[in-house]
Amino acid sequence: MSSNADSPPPLLPPAGLAALEARLAQDLSWLALPGKSWVPPRLHEGQPVQDVVIIGGGMAGLALQAALKFLGVRAPILDRAAPGYEGPWATTARMETLRSPKELAGPALGLPALTYRAWYEAQYGVEAWQAVDKISRLDWMAYLRWYRKALDLDVRNHQRVRDIRPGAGAPEDVLVALDVTDEQSGREYVVHARRVVLATGLDGLGGPWVPAWASRLPRQRWSHSSDLYDAAALRGKRVAVIGGGASAMDSAATVLEAGAARADLLVRRPTLPRINKSKGAGSPGMLHGYWQLPDEAKWRQRYYINEQQIPPPRGSTLRVSRHANAYFHFGVDILDAGVRADGALRLDTAKGPLAADHVIFCTGFSVDWEQRPEFARFASAVLRWADRYTPPPGLEDEGLGASPYLGRHYEFLPRAPGLCPGLDRIHAFCHPAALSQGAGAGDIPQISVGAQRLAQGLAALLLAEDAGQHYQRLLAYEDPELLGDEWLPSAWPAYEPEAGEARAGARP
Repeated sequence: MSSNADSPPPLLPPAGLAALEARLAQDLSWLALPGKSWVPPRLHEGQPVQDVVIIGGGMAGLALQAALKFLGVRAPILDRAAPGYEGPWATTARMETLRSPKELAGPALGLPALTYRAWYEAQYGVEAWQAVDKISRLDWMAYLRWYRKALDLDVRNHQRVRDIRPGAGAPEDVLVALDVTDEQSGREYVVHARRVVLATGLDGLGGPWVPAWASRLPRQRWSHSSDLYDAAALRGKRVAVIGGGASAMDSAATVLEAGAARADLLVRRPTLPRINKSKGAGSPGMLHGYWQLPDEAKWRQRYYINEQQIPPPRGSTLRVSRHANAYFHFGVDILDAGVRADGALRLDTAKGPLAADHVIFCTGFSVDWEQRPEFARFASAVLRWADRYTPPPGLEDEGLGASPYLGRHYEFLPRAPGLCPGLDRIHAFCHPAALSQGAGAGDIPQISVGAQRLAQGLAALLLAEDAGQHYQRLLAYEDPELLGDEWLPSAWPAYEPEAGEARAGARP
């Protein structure tokens, strides 16, 4: 009789999303999740005060709200995008697939039924999953839409936060006020919250960075990779792509596939980096303990990764190089730019001039408070790394120095004691937090750990602020477990001393 011990398990047919959602509901029930609401409700000027408000409904915002919901903390999300278009995946992202390995749990928060793999196999089966190499970008967006629906998360779309005002409320009840516009109805209103979290992604505390010479080009003739531009409009055009990272490859491939006459990739480095050095820092210890490292260790690690640069994915690079009209130019510094007499754009490089019809800057993002007017009230008060840490000679980095120096719960800290009361009630759960806290605010491999740690920290802060009320609730608690009818009255006999034995308390 042959043994099947070494045989692979049979491939099961897809169960469907309804079955997966039933499994998820059962898992949550077994874990007694979500937790019951326990934060005492508050009113301000007759209106309810939110425990936490999350700005941004992308992956980070969804994971954080889910983690808070499991802990019994109310935390609605405000997002400007239309439903299902939060974050970059279905709008400005142009990669075909994600870089991350398909097996990563992502924002599943420890629940197998909440993983991308579970979602994919439920619809397409195990065999289809085994055939997947990388996760499709649009499939990832579809998964996040399902994640929101399956957990019944509170995301309020078309909401633009115009102003964030820390220090609202009475001195003994410090709040953060948000001035919000509903962009569908035009209604303006104010939300008061005890804590506000900025889950605002890569450009979370600023926006796109472009070199100074971009100002010498007509604005309609250039785009940043994060812009929502129409690649089809560049059909037959000469496009210069500035940069050599993942977004440069995705942008160049997109315009070439849309029919661009040629794409010239201008890269400052002599060649593309080949090793993703950031993978060398991956470990459970780093995942859970990076935020407790000394400043010198944090700076050295982030500086090294920045200097080495992360290479573009192989698939994205091949997607460009398969086009005969794609040209890679290495070791190219751009000295100046302008418009030629014939109307073409002119890029003056150390290797000579280059003509183009359109330029796409794939030059990343910077912490630039002026690009975010909603932060204007507190931007100047935020403690930066440059205020707290001076790197050794040769390790200077202006971008790292501009990063916010965050507290243990991702909260902003003031540059001077007493400056901007309420500032520490605003938490930066976005990419600029990486130097202080690690990549838990946006990296798919780390998002669950980051969201759970911040959620636990917020719950602890709310508890500490309400300690007096919780104590009074303890004193007032009168839900009996015994009703008094669980035993019979005692028939304890009176004690009679034996002969010659003195009664207790009797005189000798």
